[in-house]
Amino acid sequence: MKRIKKSTILPLIVLLLFSCSNKENSFVDENIKFATEQTKRMLDSIGEPQGKYPRTINDDGSLRTTNIYGWTSGFFPGTLWYLYELTNDNYWKEQAVKWTMPLEPNKDNTKDHDVGFMMYCSYGNGLRLTKNKEYKNILIQTANSLITRYNPVIKSIKSWEGGKAHNDTTIWNFPVIIDNMMNLELLMWASKVTGDQKYREIAVNHANTTIKNHIRPDYSCYHVVDYDTITGKVLDQATAQGYADNSTWARGQAWGIYGFTMMYRETKDTTYLNIAKKMADFFLNNPNLPEDKISFWDFNAGQTSYTPEWKYDYSQHKENLRDASAAAIASSAMFELAQHTGDRKYSDAATIMLKNLASDKYRASLGKNGNFILMHSTGSLPHGKEIDVPLVYADYYFLEALKRYKEMNSNK
Repeated sequence: MKRIKKSTILPLIVLLLFSCSNKENSFVDENIKFATEQTKRMLDSIGEPQGKYPRTINDDGSLRTTNIYGWTSGFFPGTLWYLYELTNDNYWKEQAVKWTMPLEPNKDNTKDHDVGFMMYCSYGNGLRLTKNKEYKNILIQTANSLITRYNPVIKSIKSWEGGKAHNDTTIWNFPVIIDNMMNLELLMWASKVTGDQKYREIAVNHANTTIKNHIRPDYSCYHVVDYDTITGKVLDQATAQGYADNSTWARGQAWGIYGFTMMYRETKDTTYLNIAKKMADFFLNNPNLPEDKISFWDFNAGQTSYTPEWKYDYSQHKENLRDASAAAIASSAMFELAQHTGDRKYSDAATIMLKNLASDKYRASLGKNGNFILMHSTGSLPHGKEIDVPLVYADYYFLEALKRYKEMNSNK
C-alpha cells in the first residue's frame, strides 16, 4: 500500500474544513436571504405599526395580529433585531426601532407575567445591539412591574389571573406555568445592571419552586401548577395546552430546557444545568420524537393512560400534529446547552432540528404562509386555537437558533 506523505495531510485537512465551512455558510446565508425577503413582504403587507403586531393567520390565510398587550407582541420586533444582527443592514435596525418603541407602555404592565417576552425580546435585543440608555431604563421599570406578581410564601411569580381551569370545573387561585421560566432572564439582567439583588433572589426562588413542583421524576414537566396563596401548598398540577394533565406538552418541555439553561448561564449553579440536561435528554430520547426531531405538539397525544379533561373534539386531528415552535425553541436552547456542557449530542440534535425546520416541509414558500417563515406550529389544540398555523414566536426562535448555529461554526 502506498503511504501518504505527512506533508500532504495538512493541506487535505484544511481543504476539507474549508469545504465544510463553505457549506455551513451557504446554509446560513440562504436562510438569512429568505428571512429578509419574507419579512419585507410582511412589512409591506402590514404597513406602519399602529398597535397591531403579527401573530399568526386566520382560517382564510389572512394575517392575524395582536395589540401591544398581547403576550406575543415582542417577538416581531425581536425578529427584526435578529435580522439586523444577521445582516448588519441598517434598514432592519430602523424597522426594529420603529416596531419596538410602541411597546413602551408595557413597562408599567403589572397584569401580565409575559412582559419578559414582550419587552426583553424587543427592548432587550435592542439594548444589546445599540446600548440605548433609554431602553435600559424602560427594561428596569419592566422588571419592577414583573416582581409585583411575586408571592414570597409560594416563592413564585403568578402567571395567569386565576379563574376556571381547562376542565371547566377546577378553580385556580395562583397558577404558575412552565413558560414563566423564560421571563426570569429579564430579572437576572436587572439585578446585574442595577446591583440590586432582589431581582436575582426572586428569579432564583421562582426557578427552585419550579424544579420542586413542575418537574416530574422522569424530567418531563407539568404545564400549570396552582398554589394556595396563604400556605403555599400545591393545589393542582395540570397541562392546559397539552393532551392530558399527566402528558408532556412539547412546547412546555422546550420552555423548560431553555429557561434552566439560561439560569445556569446567569448563576453558574449546576443544579440548573443538570435539570436542563435531563429535560433535554427526555426530549431527545423520547420514543415518540419523530426522526426529523420536529416534535408532535404533545409527546403522549392519543396514547392510552393519558386522558384529556378538556372538551375540544380531538378526533378531527391526527395524533402526529407537529409543533415547529417547540422545535425552534428547543433547537436554540440546545445550541446554548452544548456550549455549557461541551456535549456535542445537544448541538448535533439542535442542528438537525434547525436544518429540518429550514426544509421545504416546514419553511414556507416566499410570499406564502401569511409571510411568516415557518409553517406547522400548534398554539393550543385543547382550546381550538392556532392549530397547524405559523406562529410569530416560532420565527423568532428559528432566527435565534440560526444565529447561534452561525456563531458555533464561526467559533470552530
